[in-house]
Amino acid sequence: MINPTRALDLSDHTLLGRTILQILPALHSGGAERTCVDIAAALASEGARGLVAASGGRLVSELQAKGGLWTPFPAATKNPIEMMLNISRLTQILKTEQVNLIHARSRAPAWAAYYAARRVGIKFVTTYHSSYAASSPIKLQYNSIMASGDMIIANSNYMARRIKELYPAAQDRVTVIPRGIDLNLFCPSQIEPSRVQRLRDQWSVAPHERILLMPARLSARKGHETLIDAIKLLLSRGAARDLRVILAGDAHSKSFRKTLEAQLMRADLASFVHCVGHCEDMPAAYLAAACVVAPAIVPEAFGRVGVEAQAMGAPVIISDIGAAPEIIVGSSRPPAQMATGWRVPPGNADALASAIEEALSMRASARQTLAHYAREHVHKNFSIEKMQRSTLDVYRNLLKSF
Repeated sequence: MINPTRALDLSDHTLLGRTILQILPALHSGGAERTCVDIAAALASEGARGLVAASGGRLVSELQAKGGLWTPFPAATKNPIEMMLNISRLTQILKTEQVNLIHARSRAPAWAAYYAARRVGIKFVTTYHSSYAASSPIKLQYNSIMASGDMIIANSNYMARRIKELYPAAQDRVTVIPRGIDLNLFCPSQIEPSRVQRLRDQWSVAPHERILLMPARLSARKGHETLIDAIKLLLSRGAARDLRVILAGDAHSKSFRKTLEAQLMRADLASFVHCVGHCEDMPAAYLAAACVVAPAIVPEAFGRVGVEAQAMGAPVIISDIGAAPEIIVGSSRPPAQMATGWRVPPGNADALASAIEEALSMRASARQTLAHYAREHVHKNFSIEKMQRSTLDVYRNLLKSF
């Protein structure tokens, strides 16, 4: 991460003393929220003020500790009347705080941000953190606000292509900045064994059991049901009986969690698969895992789980859709030369089960080879410093030309 205490780059004063406001629904957990905090930290290191307008959440304290400033704001609302009122509320904040640029990371707050930015005459940036389903003309129009930025950041080449296909007029304003992770935080050598053991105890994992980890919010689009079907297949083959399946993530909706729990009961897997909620120590969780899975059934703009798992040297399996080819190198069976994990067809429980079985049967030397290439791939392409530099360059270029 850019060091907040380092000397400023005196060759470029563009951000010094400037105020950048990022806006998103809340600061709980997830790629958009984590990126927001990382960029606020980078702004502080450049002598800029990094404001975040959001309804709050568990990351507020970390944001403030890293030099960011939280501005409480009802950004999560999708009520049309409240969204209209948010334009005036946000305009007042922009004027009071003398904001120079606003960066929206979600659709509902982006509508308020766009019109507020135009009222006060400042630049407007957006980031696509999701592929956003365009199932109807109305939905396509609602999503279009994310393609209305003076600059539009796509988390992957896949997402950039998607934006240009849906909104051709935006193609000259799209730039690709992959999500970056803190490689000091996600580093196997930095994890004390006690942290791994603490999680195993917390999750009631027996000493002889291996962990199959799925870190994702409980949502139908993430592929939990495909994983359950894959586990049933493995057990029917007499495999994976020493596994403990851990589903780590907040519930996207209570109804889906109930549906998932009912599916586990019907499959007689309730004692085998555990929903443990949000995990505060993901680096240790990846290190504890014998295998990590991210079997999404719809394309995603990026694949943070795939990147983090590779950084920790964990065998990882993701669905071969969306940005997957950019995240995992090689679809052939590891430890093929330079392969960093597995990509399987989305919604295909049999393919997922086979990949899990292959990952769990790897010998130590093969797993070490896989981990080596995986970490190398992440260090080259997905560092937090690279993401911070690229994002701040977007801000600099817009502010210089304005």
